[in-house]
Amino acid sequence: MNRLLGWIEREAPVEADWSETIGENVSKFWDSFWPAALRILWKLAIVLIILFIGKKVINWVLRLIERGFEKAHVDTGVSGFVSSILKVILYFILVMILANVLGIATTSVVALVGSVGLTIGLALQGSLANFAGGVLLLVLKPFRVGDYIVAQGLEGTVSKVDLFYTTITTVDNRTVVLPNGTLSNGSIVNVTHEPERRLDLVVTVSYGDDIREAKGQLQRIADRHAEQILQDRDITICVGNLGESAVEINFRVWVKQEDYWTMRAELLEEIKYTFDESHISIPFPQMDVHLVDKGQ
Repeated sequence: MNRLLGWIEREAPVEADWSETIGENVSKFWDSFWPAALRILWKLAIVLIILFIGKKVINWVLRLIERGFEKAHVDTGVSGFVSSILKVILYFILVMILANVLGIATTSVVALVGSVGLTIGLALQGSLANFAGGVLLLVLKPFRVGDYIVAQGLEGTVSKVDLFYTTITTVDNRTVVLPNGTLSNGSIVNVTHEPERRLDLVVTVSYGDDIREAKGQLQRIADRHAEQILQDRDITICVGNLGESAVEINFRVWVKQEDYWTMRAELLEEIKYTFDESHISIPFPQMDVHLVDKGQ
């Protein structure tokens, strides 16, 4: 019993010292934790404030540049392209500022971005080709936003030119996205680039009809549409070909770009009515079937 009491007396101070050590460590931890936590919270608050202000400033700068482009009557595609690049640059600068506030070495961030950019560039060579194609399209300007183009077997009105893709809207209101790389390396027909356009029609008449009468009727049709047909341009009415079953007459007039499709429909309809009234036949493919009775 005396031995047990002696052992308790010897071990009790040790346990007391151990509990005191834990208490001191916890106290030191809390003493160092709160200043560090406050510093982190303060940095996060500064980062959030800079991020909020930075986004406001970037949006303000972009709007200011867009207004400048509008006053200078810069092409919509060029202004959108430049705004997209400038937006990326400004946000990169904002990220560098935030990294500096957080104590991250900007040189390390730049090196990391460079290596990542190289890796992404090698992996996305097609996208880089589209980017280069977009630059070529905006510099050479084969078309602008609002032009009607025919390219890559598709046609429509250009609605937007981005960094990598060009968007067109077809006549039946479908949206088509074309890669700039493919678009810049192929043939592009800009239908609405010029303010005037020649309307070419091929009118066929029968060999039994009077060609001079048909040409005279076409001339009178052109005279009746003198307001829509440009009179300072040549009106061509001539025989273009002697076909297998009809005489082909070329009827060519010049109209304003916006009147092209309307005039084409009106002229075709009036030609049909006029030729019917003048008893001028318009040949169409026919097939004669002869039945032979072999039983007789």
